[in-house]
Amino acid sequence: MENNKVNIKNKKASFNYEFIDTYEAGMQLLGTEIKSIRNGKASIAEAYCTFIKDELFILNMHITEYDRGGFVNHEPLRKRKLLLHKHELEKLQKKLKDQGLTIIPIRLYISKSGYAKLQIALAKGKKTYDKREDLKEKDAKRNIDRLMKY
Repeated sequence: MENNKVNIKNKKASFNYEFIDTYEAGMQLLGTEIKSIRNGKASIAEAYCTFIKDELFILNMHITEYDRGGFVNHEPLRKRKLLLHKHELEKLQKKLKDQGLTIIPIRLYISKSGYAKLQIALAKGKKTYDKREDLKEKDAKRNIDRLMKY
């Protein structure tokens, strides 16, 4: 099935943030938006999530205009509502009141049933020294793998 090949990741997220909890959310999309996502024309690198009137929205997620959309095309950077269960939304709102926590998108993909899903994480920003430690661990792992190969 061709639809399941869409897998857009936020590569900087794990470098800049420490994930506390992850959730899978649906999205309220327009017809031309889902077509662009299926073509792989979306970016979640600069995106973040915020609550507006007890509803969770994703902002700054760029979905390129559908090339055959005509006059019914969508705005590339519009805010989009995320669909979660009520208890999940309440849990996230309570945890967001802690200092330094934010909700960021990790991965955008098409589910087996054909819906666009967004994997989001409640995250805490890493300090510079934490980032350096991660880079050192990554280099050490790479060197060990390289030596094991020979």
